[in-house]
Amino acid sequence: MKYTGELLSDLEAIEKLPGFFGKFIHTADMTLAYWDIKKGSVLPEHTHMHTQIAQVISGQFAMNIGGEDHVYKAGNVVEIPGDVPHSGTALTDCVIYDIFLPVREDLK
Repeated sequence: MKYTGELLSDLEAIEKLPGFFGKFIHTADMTLAYWDIKKGSVLPEHTHMHTQIAQVISGQFAMNIGGEDHVYKAGNVVEIPGDVPHSGTALTDCVIYDIFLPVREDLK
C-alpha cells in the first residue's frame, strides 16, 4: 500500500450546495469533508445512513438535529447518528470538518 500526504490547499473545492464549498478525502472506510461555508447558507433538512462527526473550526452554525435546536461554535464537536434528520444555517462564515462512516459515495 502506498501512503501519501495530501495538501488540503491542493484539493479542488466543489460547491455542493449554494454557499457550501467542500474538499473531500475518501478512504476505504470513511469520507473526510472540509467545508468553507458562507454566512446565511442553508443546509436543507435531510437524512443519510452515515454516522457523521462534525467539528466547527471557526464561525457559528445553527443546527436542528432530530428536532432539537443547537448553535455550534469553534471547538464544538457533535455526532449525528445515521438516519437522524438534520438541517442548519451558517450564522457567520464557517469552517467545518466532517467525518462520515461509511464512505459517502454521493460526495465523490
